[in-house]
Amino acid sequence: MTITQELGSQGGICQDVIFPPGDLYSDEPPLESELHLRQIILLLTCLEWLWRDRNDFYAAGNLTIYYSPRQLKSEHFRGPDFFVVLGTERKTRKSWAVWEEDGKYPNLILEILSDSTANTDKGLKKEIYQDTFRTPDYFWFDPYTLEFAGFHLVDGEYQPLQASEQGYLWSHQLGLYLGVYQGLLRFFTPDGQLVATPEETAQQAEQKAQRLAAKLRELNIDPDTI
Repeated sequence: MTITQELGSQGGICQDVIFPPGDLYSDEPPLESELHLRQIILLLTCLEWLWRDRNDFYAAGNLTIYYSPRQLKSEHFRGPDFFVVLGTERKTRKSWAVWEEDGKYPNLILEILSDSTANTDKGLKKEIYQDTFRTPDYFWFDPYTLEFAGFHLVDGEYQPLQASEQGYLWSHQLGLYLGVYQGLLRFFTPDGQLVATPEETAQQAEQKAQRLAAKLRELNIDPDTI
């Protein structure tokens, strides 16, 4: 529906200003804090960089999932803070409507806790993700208290995940660990290596090059001539 607003202009002439239809990217409330935003961006960046050669997944943050049996976007919707769907096309979307995506629900969901959402994330949303979405992996994380928990769907019910010796929780769906590193939630490989961001990868490469150059100079070899 277009919205027409009548405004007075100079000379007493009225103009009709027509605003185009809105197309919200999410029906969720605004993010709780800047830290919530940083956490979502970090997870998205790391996973998309790690899987940069894959085109069979979709990851998003604070995006609405519509799941109405009547295929209506006016009812039955939720917007997880972060979710991943496997076995689907990697492309830009404005929302995730289950009936437009071959009936697929997220394989992994993460909620970032806050004072205003913790009870819902641990209660109602957990029930929906378990009983309706049937999402295999569900996690929650509080970036302020560092509370971190994870669950895996077993026989239709979420069972708590047991932490590794490093305190990481295993995602069966992603084949990766999740764990707290420097106050934020990060991905780790099966052997416990931190999944780096593109910037961290570049920094590691630069440090490696500097160490190699230093070693060559110790051998009286000018690295610039190689």
